[in-house]
Amino acid sequence: MALKKMTADEAAKLINNNDNVGFSGFTHAGCPKAVPRALAARAEEEHRAGREFRIGMFTGASTGDSIDGALTRAQAVKFRTPYQTNGDMRRAINNEEFAYFDLHLSTLAQDLRYGFYGPVDVAIIEACDVTEDGEIVPTVGVGISPTICRLADKVIVELNAWHPRQLRGIHDLTQVQDPPHRTDTGIEEVRDRIGKDHIKVDPSKIVVVEVNEPNEGSDFAPVDEVTRKIGENVAAFFVGEMKGGRIPQSFLPIQSGVGNIANAVLAALADSPDIPDMEVYTEVIQDAVIDMLLSGRVKFASGSSLTVSNPCMDKIYENLSFFKERVLLRTTEFSNNPEVVRRLGIIAMNTALEADIFGNINSTNVMGSKIMNGVGGSGDFTRAAYLSIFLSPSVAKGGKISAFVPMVSHTDHSEHDVKVIISEYGVADLRGKSPRERAELIIENCAHPDYRPLLRKYLESGTKGQTPVNLYNAFAFHRAFLETGDMMNAEIK
Repeated sequence: MALKKMTADEAAKLINNNDNVGFSGFTHAGCPKAVPRALAARAEEEHRAGREFRIGMFTGASTGDSIDGALTRAQAVKFRTPYQTNGDMRRAINNEEFAYFDLHLSTLAQDLRYGFYGPVDVAIIEACDVTEDGEIVPTVGVGISPTICRLADKVIVELNAWHPRQLRGIHDLTQVQDPPHRTDTGIEEVRDRIGKDHIKVDPSKIVVVEVNEPNEGSDFAPVDEVTRKIGENVAAFFVGEMKGGRIPQSFLPIQSGVGNIANAVLAALADSPDIPDMEVYTEVIQDAVIDMLLSGRVKFASGSSLTVSNPCMDKIYENLSFFKERVLLRTTEFSNNPEVVRRLGIIAMNTALEADIFGNINSTNVMGSKIMNGVGGSGDFTRAAYLSIFLSPSVAKGGKISAFVPMVSHTDHSEHDVKVIISEYGVADLRGKSPRERAELIIENCAHPDYRPLLRKYLESGTKGQTPVNLYNAFAFHRAFLETGDMMNAEIK
């Protein structure tokens, strides 16, 4: 039976007002583009006719502008989960134009199978190949694709010719078993394969839309002095841990978050002659990892997406056989699986929006109320990691915001899960330290020198007890910024 083929506009008409739609991909990688844009145009047309048209959105993580941006601008979103980075969507969420709920990325697929958030009516999947018997081969981002294909009544496949069919074989696709029948994952080494190279779907559910579009990725900002120094501090810390016998001489698999700091850290690890060649078990494989694979500094990389710039993607496709031997793309519930993280002894490195002097981390909310992106996969890795490390420049906004504050305005990771904090000024190793000892280390080693006197004054003002907080002054930094635009004007009484 031949698969049904449609245009993007025709496929968009298969989606109804109030449907819940699942999208493939993880970051911009692997995201459909033509059908979401057509869906946004349809929503605008419905609105002009005076009819309601909004959908619920499930994604692997953040997406490209053709999904999050286009659908937000078309006022076509009913709710959204679990993670986003789009500026238009961020503004809409913070303006309370639609509901958004943040989730640990590893949990969404199973939550959908449990029925926690309602049905998945339609799945829209970007693929490099689809066969007549229903084998769908994703492109470079997996996320929650197998689960939404399994649950959806309709599966719209964007068959994107920009990605070669020869990608088949780079994926390891399966789903964890649901309770009470769950066994261990079967992953004992970074490179273990446990699933299939495709997603199997009933062909009668599939509609194919043929496209040829590049990824929507952009280049990362170059390494600057601050991010370079953070990377050097990380590398020096690892060397010290190896010399002290706290990290094996063979090293351990690493996970790093998304963005410029992560790329700077990876570059510093690559440049360090005292750190051996390593493996990567992460969610997002970035440009720096690709360069390290080519140089031999990374031996193998497992993730849920190839979130790279388009020039880097060209490099991958020119050497595809090389990378298929050294890269696996998994579903998020395996790439971010805490059981695997604990088993493999992964070193987790993620970025903090702000940290307080006792080691609590805010990854998500500016001034406590305005969402930035979301918790992403940082929690999946942090609590189960061999070493959980958070990275942050000491200041932002030209020094008017301190990343280190008396008390975080929102808590994503508590002090109990945070082992090490690193800024451009140094390393605070919090293992085995009391709250007061943690505070002294963070102030002295990580905070910007201009803010250290204020932070010390706050610590000295703390109530006697296990954790020396002063509730009257706890948000003095935030209050000063809201009132004057500069945390340096904080008054500690």
